[in-house]
Amino acid sequence: MAINLATVLPPNKKQATVDTPRNFFLYGQTMNGKSYLAGEFPNPLFLDTDGNAKANPFPSLELRNIRGKDGKIERSVIDQLDDIITALQIQKHTYETLVLDVIDDIVVMIEATICDREGVETLADIGYGKGYAAFKSIFQQLVIELKALPMNIVYVSRISTKLENNVTIEEPSLPEKHVNIVNGNCDYMIQCKKIGKNYIRQVKMKRKNYVREQIDDANILAILDTVTGAFERSRPTTKKEQDAIVKKLEEAQEEAIKGADVFEEMEEEVAQQVAEALTKEPEPTPPAQPTQGLKSSRPRPKIK
Repeated sequence: MAINLATVLPPNKKQATVDTPRNFFLYGQTMNGKSYLAGEFPNPLFLDTDGNAKANPFPSLELRNIRGKDGKIERSVIDQLDDIITALQIQKHTYETLVLDVIDDIVVMIEATICDREGVETLADIGYGKGYAAFKSIFQQLVIELKALPMNIVYVSRISTKLENNVTIEEPSLPEKHVNIVNGNCDYMIQCKKIGKNYIRQVKMKRKNYVREQIDDANILAILDTVTGAFERSRPTTKKEQDAIVKKLEEAQEEAIKGADVFEEMEEEVAQQVAEALTKEPEPTPPAQPTQGLKSSRPRPKIK
């Protein structure tokens, strides 16, 4: 069949830009408005992990590893997610948003499934890093398949705190290596926080500077209008600032290399000292002096 080459390339002219974010990562403390915000997305289906599916006013499915009488997992969360994603792909439905509440628990259940299959306690017990490799493959595939759905995808995570330079930093409780996989496929990371009686929604990260006029979904636009920083534009870095940043990075790298060299020299010096101490013959111990008849030179306290 002949192909009309004239129709292969698009016309060389600008077109109207439509750029609607569809993937969101929400995190915050319990009762700080995460699930409430997720419920504002249009026609949501919640995938619940904390056993409160019936308490949710929105349609929801409970995710858990189902074990048999022998304690082995008969139906895993991996199987359930696969069935749900397939149903959303091929069945007619009216859902527009899928909410994973909470993604932290899903990660734990995936790890438990892999360990159960291999008959071990932890992923580390599976030799040669195969356990971690299996988890990463399954988790990345899950995130990619979710992103491919023609829906809004909302990941919900809890929060953890850490102290750096006497400053308390709040971040998702999902481990950073997993956050990187999820957030690498998300458009917005939003922290939900309650201060007094006020509920705060603040953008912590975003894929790009989204423009209100380019978002063609009124529901998504209405949600983003309630989030601080949703449409703030990042200030471009000047060449002078860029040069200064690069210089600092290079200096820091040089200092790190020098520090590593010094540490290596110290290690060699300590190792040499230890070797010399081990090979050195012990000095003879002088014979003990008799103590009988010797008087102490220390003055005795006077007794009144």
